[in-house]
Amino acid sequence: MKLFEPLDIKGMVLPNRIMVPAMVTRLADEQGAVNQDVIDRYVRYAKGGSGLIVVEAMAVHQSKAGQLLRINDDDKIPGLTELVRRVHDTSDSKIVPQIIHFMKVSLSGWRQTVDMLSIEDIDLIVEQFGDAVRRARQAGFDGAEIHGAHAYTLASFFSRRNTRKEDPYEGQSLEGRLHLIGRVMENIRGKVGHDFPVGIRINADEFIRDGYTVGDAKLIALRLAQLGFDYLSLSVGGKFEDAEHVPGTVFFPYTGYSGDRCMPPAWYPPAPNVHLAAEIKAFLNANGHHLPVAGAGKLDEPDVAESVLAEGKMDFVGLARGLLADPDWPNKVRKGEIDRLVKCDYCNVCKHLAGTHNKVNCFLWPKGAIQAPADQPAAGAPSWGPDKGGLSLTMQNGSAVLTWKKVPGAARYDVYRADDDGKVHVEDAVKVTRWVDGGILAGMRYRYYVRACSDTGQTSTPSNSVVIEPQMPAAVLASQSVHSAA
Repeated sequence: MKLFEPLDIKGMVLPNRIMVPAMVTRLADEQGAVNQDVIDRYVRYAKGGSGLIVVEAMAVHQSKAGQLLRINDDDKIPGLTELVRRVHDTSDSKIVPQIIHFMKVSLSGWRQTVDMLSIEDIDLIVEQFGDAVRRARQAGFDGAEIHGAHAYTLASFFSRRNTRKEDPYEGQSLEGRLHLIGRVMENIRGKVGHDFPVGIRINADEFIRDGYTVGDAKLIALRLAQLGFDYLSLSVGGKFEDAEHVPGTVFFPYTGYSGDRCMPPAWYPPAPNVHLAAEIKAFLNANGHHLPVAGAGKLDEPDVAESVLAEGKMDFVGLARGLLADPDWPNKVRKGEIDRLVKCDYCNVCKHLAGTHNKVNCFLWPKGAIQAPADQPAAGAPSWGPDKGGLSLTMQNGSAVLTWKKVPGAARYDVYRADDDGKVHVEDAVKVTRWVDGGILAGMRYRYYVRACSDTGQTSTPSNSVVIEPQMPAAVLASQSVHSAA
């Protein structure tokens, strides 16, 4: 499989093409130091076999942001060194920090914008990024990733919503919007040299009114390649401009439409952003640059991830929520144990926890757990009784209501659906024995079954199947009758 081919990024050889993108854990303390919980989270990804682990956004400064990791001072180097050592001792996974600067926000909804920064503020930011990457190298990381995506400082300079005027960083021209990142990269290379891999994450589309789209993203990517960045990680959205803020609560940039695009919920199709990455990669290649390109967004179906790579749309794939739900995803897919995957159901509880500054876990983990359970390949799977779960279905107000019997030892239940006898898909994962499907259309045929699952993915045989063919509404039948008569 292409997924398990190595990838050389300027001497940082990934053992496979599966990336853990940066995900805030809220496991650090207010000072942003590495602790045992942080180490355990990233060692777990290494045990699971991910090729590249991008550690959650680490701030280059000490601005108030709750339990966020920091790389703002040399006193953080020992803890980061221990984190790197533990990951390297666990597997051949590579590990890099994502390095971030963010501007001030308040509970009232006020936020600092790029036009409020003085030239002296910007000069300091340039130095802070260079110093942070220097600390990353001293701590033994395999490389570093600069955070230029979503709602944060560098992304705000890239944005068409950049409102600075009449200075080198002005937002009216693309060159003005790119001036800061050029200075940042120059400072980084002056402090770590040219032999240390440095990647960057940017938005392929901001998905906000008056924001940039893939046309600008291609040109931004080209400049980043010209500046010597060694890989490009693509995201989308996640902006403050359309965030839904409730006064008195933390202002979180993933609560509007652009946030949905960044972390697509359950009703979005698989791989909704792949076409953007493919377009940017093709543009770079056509202009003589072949730096590896990654993307993310509902790529955790193994056949989807493999096809994206095999078709040349990306060079490696980011699975954020999928690897949070099941850090053993790489090892299980390599062994062909697809049935044992703990499948993310895109409920976005993890996103809510991050936004409210709570420790981030997965809803599918055992209650109260702050780390994914250890893999137990030999553990027994839950088993249905003689009635195979007794799955039943009733219709209520146009929705299909499924109920079944509880299974001893089951941590959750995966609900499967096939439309008009087509391919079967996992629709949801639930911890109760009832599920409502409000997304069915009269005139089609739907088949359902359920599997009981253990904490680490051992699954029962399918329950009994139930089928429903909702009757057409009277208005549709009347219209069809008129058309037939005509």
